[in-house]
Amino acid sequence: MLVTGCMGWQNKSGTISSMKTFNLNNKNFGYLNPFIIAEIGVNHEGSLDAAKRMIELVANSGGHAAKFQTYSADKLATKTTSPAYWDTSKESISSQHQLFQKWSSFTDSDYLELAKTSEDLGVVFLSTPFDLDAVNSLEPLVPAYKIASADITNIPLIRAIAGKRKPVIVSVGAANFGEIDLCLSELIKSGVQDISLLHCVLRYPTPPQIAFLKQITDLQERFGASVSIGYSDHVPPTDGGGLPQLELASALGCVVLEKHFTLDKSKPGNDHYHAMDAIDLKRFTENLGRYRELYGEGEIQLDSQKEAIQNARRRIVAKIDLESGSTLSSDNLIALRANVGIEISDWDKVIGSQLSKSVRENQPISWSDL
Repeated sequence: MLVTGCMGWQNKSGTISSMKTFNLNNKNFGYLNPFIIAEIGVNHEGSLDAAKRMIELVANSGGHAAKFQTYSADKLATKTTSPAYWDTSKESISSQHQLFQKWSSFTDSDYLELAKTSEDLGVVFLSTPFDLDAVNSLEPLVPAYKIASADITNIPLIRAIAGKRKPVIVSVGAANFGEIDLCLSELIKSGVQDISLLHCVLRYPTPPQIAFLKQITDLQERFGASVSIGYSDHVPPTDGGGLPQLELASALGCVVLEKHFTLDKSKPGNDHYHAMDAIDLKRFTENLGRYRELYGEGEIQLDSQKEAIQNARRRIVAKIDLESGSTLSSDNLIALRANVGIEISDWDKVIGSQLSKSVRENQPISWSDL
């Protein structure tokens, strides 16, 4: 049931089967089969060759999309009043403008080349635009747009993206429901058909204890009838390279997953320190495949259990030798496993019946014996 109010849309159904899927390029992504975005961002550090290698690794590791970030530092942050909001012990640059300026070197032709590489490798090319010019330059290259958490209130950017009428993925880190409503309203009234809201904590890195994945279900309850729900992650992988937060997000019903991707998690600065690498991604996608296998089909499947039904269920059996004409009762019958005879579910139909022939002890009762 969709409930509207001053704060937005509420989905009260709350079941996995009722969750909206995410559709992109005629492919449908749903429960335990999420659209997996490897957020390369600027972890290529200005190297086109490194960016291409990362796309290749995403493809080989089971990711669906390689995503970059398209911006100009001068169009993104002021030079003197844009302090860092990341862990400066991991990334020492204390100015947003300075950090963004360091890696904003790719040209339109570079992005075209990366899009071609992605297409050749069977990976979706995406890049988050951070200004209006970026939206227009990416238009021929991307099948969908991403709105970063920090731009969820950026009305001019949202309207520019909405005007393209392509699927839109929105991270909602540091946003309240009213701000999410505002963004959704702009997208929907412009005719955007496919939207995915991604739970996100806008902190780099995100300690596990404040990942708050419960908010995924909050988003589902409030917005799940209108949009699909996903998760954008900044929690570092475990020491062994595990991604339990993505596994839990998948189990909670996220159909879009996004995580930063790097060639080397030990590199200092930027987004390397909380990113996954190819080994982590491969392990995660393989685990997802196992979960899908274990989850199986939605309807009761009995074909593979026919032998157990035949041989392991109890039948009605004579507890003692019984002569023809004997009245059957709980005193002279017992329920035992057997592959012939009347099933125990018909116990009440048998009790009080009379035998038409003699039956020996431990012999299953058949309908023809009555």
